[in-house]
Amino acid sequence: MAAARSTASRRLPGALRRAGIGALLTVACAAAPSAWADDTALLNRGNDPFLQVSAAVPACPEPAGPRVSEAEWMRESHHRIEHGNHCWLEGRCRLPNAYQYDKDVADSLQRRLHTLDLQLPAWRRSSLWITVSARWILVQGCTAPEFPAAAFFAALREVADAERVIDQTTATPARGVPYPLFHPAAAAPK
Repeated sequence: MAAARSTASRRLPGALRRAGIGALLTVACAAAPSAWADDTALLNRGNDPFLQVSAAVPACPEPAGPRVSEAEWMRESHHRIEHGNHCWLEGRCRLPNAYQYDKDVADSLQRRLHTLDLQLPAWRRSSLWITVSARWILVQGCTAPEFPAAAFFAALREVADAERVIDQTTATPARGVPYPLFHPAAAAPK
């Protein structure tokens, strides 16, 4: 044992050998970003795909999307685990967790939106943000009065591996929006 320890310590530069692991850990913790310590910072802690896909309606408030505080994340974690695993346990998913589909669903969604640019260009008369989470597509934002909602949401339901499409849009943002708002002051520094 002593031979192994002395061999390992000979591989370390002299300063590290003298400083020891405790001092090294202290330096590493001190160098950690302050946002990690801020439990109120709004972050996309689940790395759910979140994208703004249009911006034609002025003064449409940005949704919070998947950005949550540490406390919200802790409250939601059990639900996310159950929701993600039930898909496979119930036989609705070929992958063991519904969140494993999100990147592919987001890629398919973007291809579908590109197709809609050609087939249904009026959908661009909107300011929309989309979150993909556990095979669900959540659409939030504002639409113009002539927005083709029925055709647009029917097209999104055709996205491969998407299980559900949720509409949280409004044509009258001045009366309020049906989603939580993003507050940039609460966002973590980039």
